[in-house]
Amino acid sequence: MARVTVEDCIDKVENRFELVLLAAHRARMISSGSPLTIDRDNDKNPVVALREIAEQTVSPEDMKEDLIHSLQKYVEVDEPEAEAVPMVPSSNQHQMTQVNNVDDSAVEFDRMSEEDLLRGLEGLVPPERTDDV
Repeated sequence: MARVTVEDCIDKVENRFELVLLAAHRARMISSGSPLTIDRDNDKNPVVALREIAEQTVSPEDMKEDLIHSLQKYVEVDEPEAEAVPMVPSSNQHQMTQVNNVDDSAVEFDRMSEEDLLRGLEGLVPPERTDDV
């Protein structure tokens, strides 16, 4: 049984911290039932994961993508936007637009002074509380 060291893997994954993350992720995959790409040789899962990386039987880039995907909480799906199609007015809509084309200049709005508003608010009575909650 050959000993696997970080130096065996560092030329495949240059960053030592990334190597640790990838090996730990691969070891978790192995413990959850992922098939091995090398013989176990009575090694534990982290050692098997490092040996797989050193012998390049697994792709570090694929493992990195899988690790990122496993850590994501929300995956945004890029869906094509629906094309804007101009609406063809139906006969009912055409009648509605004719009704809506009424001259609104003769409409008057009620105006209320601030004092009238305050007097009206003071006259409001709050609803009675019930102890049902």
